[in-house]
Amino acid sequence: MKKQNVCILGATGSIGENTLDVIARNADRFRVVALTAHRNVARLAEQCARFEARLAVIADPSLEDELTAELRARGANSEVLSGPEGLASAAAMDGIDVVMAAIVGAAGLESAFRAAQHGKKILLANKESLVIAGEVFVAEARRSGARILPVDSEHNAIFQSLPAGFEQGLDGAGVEKIILTASGGPFLDLPAAELVRVTPEQACKHPNWEMGRKISVDSATLMNKGLEVIEARWLFNARPEQIEVLVHPQSIVHSMVAYRDGSILAQLGTPDMRTPIAHALAWPERIAAGVAPLDLARMNDLSFCEPDLARFPCLALAFAAMRRGDSAPAALNAANEVAVESFLEGRISFDRIHRLVAEVMDRVAVEPLNRLEDVLEQDREARRLARQQELALQ
Repeated sequence: MKKQNVCILGATGSIGENTLDVIARNADRFRVVALTAHRNVARLAEQCARFEARLAVIADPSLEDELTAELRARGANSEVLSGPEGLASAAAMDGIDVVMAAIVGAAGLESAFRAAQHGKKILLANKESLVIAGEVFVAEARRSGARILPVDSEHNAIFQSLPAGFEQGLDGAGVEKIILTASGGPFLDLPAAELVRVTPEQACKHPNWEMGRKISVDSATLMNKGLEVIEARWLFNARPEQIEVLVHPQSIVHSMVAYRDGSILAQLGTPDMRTPIAHALAWPERIAAGVAPLDLARMNDLSFCEPDLARFPCLALAFAAMRRGDSAPAALNAANEVAVESFLEGRISFDRIHRLVAEVMDRVAVEPLNRLEDVLEQDREARRLARQQELALQ
């Protein structure tokens, strides 16, 4: 069996670490060729040495010399690159078969887009690529022949539950709607009046999943689910009215597909990101992921309810941005990234995240997006407005 050569964009984050774990369990099938990180020099050097990566990229150019020294100290001979150009080079590298796109936020768009331009098999964990540049990104992948496979647990569950040929339209596949499940985060039952006192540490303590700080906050506001709604629109060629969200606190049913004949197909599993990673890596085959099987006999509670949009206004904002289309989702994502950063750094309270995003959405001009450059310009403008609004909310 010919090994597949893998590049991991964002190797030192939780998705990157889990991807390397799955690869280590299936070393006869995959070879790590390129690894990238934002600033975690020591961990990146350790990973490159262990997996004998040919290329190491650090996003912060000021750390290139430090990474080179760390690699040499560990006996690794990886070539070193840095900055956005280095990330793009890793994604487009000759001989790479699979690109795991796991850089968090809009920062991951350009490297993921480069992978799409070069026809790679893209394991998409960076939902923002489709949130802010969905039409442009999908069109580029279609032109080059790139294959986009979802790694978010919800989208991967939907992908597993859809029939072949769904890309031509859900109606033709007999699908009524796709149903994304949401855990509700750590504050599902917290009285709304107490949200003003939520700390970053509390917001980052997810009840079911181990995730980075930014995505944990997004889960607490349900903005993460809102971004996933927009991502699903592009991944599955769905109309906005074909996408629904249900709160499912146990995080066992990862998402569902409802069919015209009344059937609902669901994907269940232990909350562990190695399952969707392994599925996407080996698709259309199945490989070991190191995940404990779900013990259905011990499960006595699977509950579902509609999300309270008054309690989780970020989800309502995301649905509205999806319906507006054009650059609205890009503005939504940019404003949210600024708001979450401001909350994590103590400049605004948790309950003001949605207010900052809403203010930007009211002020920003919605424009058509035809090129990647259009997307990046709209992202910059929305961030400028968000920083202005942040000052007003402090």
